Amino acid sequence: MKILVTGATGKVGSRLGKRLAQGGHHVRALVRDPARAATLRADSLEIVPGDLLDPSSLAAAVLGVDAVVHCAAFFRGATAEEAQAVNDLGTQHLAAAARVASVKRFVFTSTGLVYGAKGGRALNEDEPCAPVEAYPVSKLAAERFLLEMKGLDVRVIRLPFVYGDGDPHIAEVVPMMKAFLPGQRMSIAHHADVAQAVSRVLDTTSPAHRIYNLVDDEAPDLATLFASVGAPPPDGSNAERGRTFELVMDGRRMREDLGFVPLYPRLADALAAQAQ
Repeated sequence: MKILVTGATGKVGSRLGKRLAQGGHHVRALVRDPARAATLRADSLEIVPGDLLDPSSLAAAVLGVDAVVHCAAFFRGATAEEAQAVNDLGTQHLAAAARVASVKRFVFTSTGLVYGAKGGRALNEDEPCAPVEAYPVSKLAAERFLLEMKGLDVRVIRLPFVYGDGDPHIAEVVPMMKAFLPGQRMSIAHHADVAQAVSRVLDTTSPAHRIYNLVDDEAPDLATLFASVGAPPPDGSNAERGRTFELVMDGRRMREDLGFVPLYPRLADALAAQAQ
């Protein structure tokens, strides 16, 4: 399969593109700055320049590809206007180009944060969404646009907190979450399982315009997550802020539809395999 991956220089996209290429796919990476793509070339990815905010730059990127896996997003530090421009409007531009090019499948990596604060109960894909932060608001808007779009075979994967493969993600969030409650839980998934999920969504016949939660088998509490990188537990001094990021997702649909079984069911499994 020839696959266009956006966000290929980011945490998720870089690891995903490499794994898809190792799986025998021809992977084309959309990058704004080809100078940053040396590692991607070393991983045998084809590089094509383009910008989600410049629709005219996307036609060449989608030409001749079988599928698009859209990972690019503006997350931390984005204003509401910047998040909407990149994550919503940019997705619309890419989807329109993919439809014109008769791309067979469009996979959008969204976020479980679209659900909003729900008190830590396990949420399935039919749960009403009520995000308040700029990033998930923009991702939900993009989801809704894609799911209403005719002429494009869309799948949405709602990602949890993603870790592993040398990604410093856990250590990076410790300062931001150090005031949250130590017992607050958060669904997670290893990068290897993100790649497995995307591969299954690409390869498996399933209902059109389908949403899937991607999660491991266990949602660890923050004390456990912090301990995995040698950090003390959070102190609970701003529990109210933490509720915005308390996310536990139900992953049964992906397992039932696609036969997904996590390679790393628990954080402890990744730590034991030294795959963190």
